Amino acid sequence: MLTIYSDSHLLRDSKTELFGGQLVYPHERPTRAAYILERVKAVKLGDIQAPRDYGLEPVYKVHDDGFVKFLETAWEEWQKTGYKGEAIPTCWPARRMAMKIPDHIEGKLGYYALAAETSISAGTWEASLAAVNVALTGAESVSAGERAVFSLCRPPGHHAARDMYGGYCFLNNAAIAAQYFIDQGAGRVALLDVDFHHGNGTQDIFYERQDVLYLSLHGDPRDAFPHFSGYADETGLGDGEGYNFNYPMRPGTAYDQWGASLQIALNNIKQFSADVLVVSLGVDTFVTDPISFFKLKSDDYLTCGGALAGLSLPTLFVMEGGYDIDEIGLNTVNVLQGFEQA
Repeated sequence: MLTIYSDSHLLRDSKTELFGGQLVYPHERPTRAAYILERVKAVKLGDIQAPRDYGLEPVYKVHDDGFVKFLETAWEEWQKTGYKGEAIPTCWPARRMAMKIPDHIEGKLGYYALAAETSISAGTWEASLAAVNVALTGAESVSAGERAVFSLCRPPGHHAARDMYGGYCFLNNAAIAAQYFIDQGAGRVALLDVDFHHGNGTQDIFYERQDVLYLSLHGDPRDAFPHFSGYADETGLGDGEGYNFNYPMRPGTAYDQWGASLQIALNNIKQFSADVLVVSLGVDTFVTDPISFFKLKSDDYLTCGGALAGLSLPTLFVMEGGYDIDEIGLNTVNVLQGFEQA
């Protein structure tokens, strides 16, 4: 299987994350991609290619113009204030407050952020745009006839909505890739999110559309980030009604229950008659992941990959979460090998 990868992800090396009431070194760190790439090479998964540059046009097809411009300039604006730390939002337009975009960067951060854990630092914009190019290069390769491609994106993207960032995500790599497939002539795209956390951003982007079927297996938002998105009764709106499926699961979920939900999702994809499959691939469902509560084991990811292959669809894997750094390479590549060997 072809892997698309860029060293530009290293530019995203933030030093702060608000977690458990403390500023800690981020869970989403450069070694995540390094360990995955190391495993890709160790098992000889296939060729590794650098992405090509697609410019901003594909980004603007998915994200709000003002939001994109904010991300592009946020770090520079933050530095101009003289603040010493990394850019972290401290206030939001909460219930019954004015939904107006302030001039000051402190206000802009709050307007565009969905949570406070994700700081913006030097290189964030450049790394985020590189991740988009990694996803798009993978999508182009699948469109050109590859059975499956792995886009090793970092930073991840599925929490990035049309006009919001957070959850370590800035631009929605998987959603931009799905839109690319539509633009290239695909009539129907299935976007399956197997990351532990609900992809609120992806849901937001496609919630009123019927050409992209969104399905997410995730921790119940009553107990898990992002808390305010991902309930089973969120099924789409307007033209998108019936094209959004959420499968929230409670703490302690192991593969028997998770796999049953996966099979239901795969059956829904079959009924949808998708032309192509995009997988938001997160392995933070692992039993020892530090910020999650599912109980999947390494061998379960082989089984998952085999199940995905059973759809017999051209498939793009887009990397999302996974924060047990020591095991992220094994677990991620197990999904890809399970797919290849099925």
